[in-house]
Amino acid sequence: MIMPVRTAADLMPLLPELVVILGAFALLMLDLFLDERRRVISHVFAIAVLAVATALISFGVGDHGTFLSGMFVRDTAADVMKITIGIVGILAMIYTWPYLRERGLYKGEVSVLMLFATAGMMFLVSSGSLVMVYLGLEMLALCSYALVAIDRDSPLASEAAIKYFVLGALASGLLLYGLSLIYGATGSLQLDQIATVAQAKIADGSSLMLITGVVFVVAGIAFKFGAAPFHMWLPDVYHGAPTPITLFIGSAPKLAAFGMTYRLLEVGAAPFEDQWRLLLAGIAVLSLAIGNLSAMVQSNLKRLLAYSTVSHVGFLFVGLAGGGREGFSAALFYAISYAIMSAAAFGAIVVLSRQGFEADRIDDYKGLNARSPWMAGLVLCVMASLAGVPPFLGFWAKLAVLRAALQGDMLWLTLVGVVFAVIGAFYYLRVIKVMYFDEPEGEPMEPSSDRPLRIVFGVNALALLALGLAWSPIMEWCQRAFAG
Repeated sequence: MIMPVRTAADLMPLLPELVVILGAFALLMLDLFLDERRRVISHVFAIAVLAVATALISFGVGDHGTFLSGMFVRDTAADVMKITIGIVGILAMIYTWPYLRERGLYKGEVSVLMLFATAGMMFLVSSGSLVMVYLGLEMLALCSYALVAIDRDSPLASEAAIKYFVLGALASGLLLYGLSLIYGATGSLQLDQIATVAQAKIADGSSLMLITGVVFVVAGIAFKFGAAPFHMWLPDVYHGAPTPITLFIGSAPKLAAFGMTYRLLEVGAAPFEDQWRLLLAGIAVLSLAIGNLSAMVQSNLKRLLAYSTVSHVGFLFVGLAGGGREGFSAALFYAISYAIMSAAAFGAIVVLSRQGFEADRIDDYKGLNARSPWMAGLVLCVMASLAGVPPFLGFWAKLAVLRAALQGDMLWLTLVGVVFAVIGAFYYLRVIKVMYFDEPEGEPMEPSSDRPLRIVFGVNALALLALGLAWSPIMEWCQRAFAG
């Protein structure tokens, strides 16, 4: 039921988004009165804003329904994604502060941009119309471009930001063109109404423009995910951006992209399910092949994780291609799992790096076990989970999407996924091998002296094992999100 806004109480379902946006504006004002020594206050304030917004969603403040004349949807699926986005966003902010402060890169704008990007993600997963989809997407994208370029004196970061901006603009253009074709064919911006009109178009054989629009939308979605063959921006951006910024744009936005995919395809383009499932299956195969084979030859850990992201997006698309409630539940479970794993992977680089030493080459990890057994054990948890080794969280995520593809009558896609799951384990196990079996080389690698950072990373890494042992409640949570 569409519920118009008549009083302030009608905005209660939007309260978490309003808290984040108003918090970002308040932070802009607060930052004017803080000098460099007290800059930590603004960062703690930003973390508190995200924590409050996440708590409001967790405790069920505000009704479920459709608001703002159908533009904003508050349902269980949106709540699940927003809670995870909030938690991962808090993790990213904790990782960001000591790294950027030590290098003299921290500015008040960093927290502000992260908050606005988070608001964009929250709007994206609650989109009920094409307008809200594009608004949320551009809020996220524009803030991400600026965050990548935060180190203005680094040629690598500047180059990464330019590539991200140009290719991101191209992706937005593709998506916008697809949305305009869909609007032109249906005469509606509301996703549920688009589905109704699309069903009628199929019945009378006049669906060519709609199908063309859906193809462009899928291409735009693949760009935003970093799926092959639209992945060309991803390795350079992940490598060039400061590591905590890479952590932020490589984790939570994957959940936002999943939310956009669900709203556009499962809600808006549901009558064309047979067509877009095949498109997603093809993209999944390309992503698995290109991502895994490219990652195997990398010597830089950030580039390895970038190409592995392409392969993980391929696995996520395997679940989406399965279709139906099981497919989307499995894909959401994978998106949540990958966001936590990605935060831990880049968090390991943040914890082990220092001024003048980025700890981003695989060779930097040689003999880490001899120097710091505890840290080597935590990195092992991260790599084993990314590789899909049982009983870590990543194993159950891969198993869920492969089972969803099998239930969706895509046995061939399941077999392809199994083959590349085995291939993909190689480059993660290579990192484990150099930590435990190679002799230490070069400068001693010591964990950060920042105690809160080390504690957060330890919790993040061990959570991959703990959640792997207790994965069932998370899966049930994801299934409830699509129960209706």
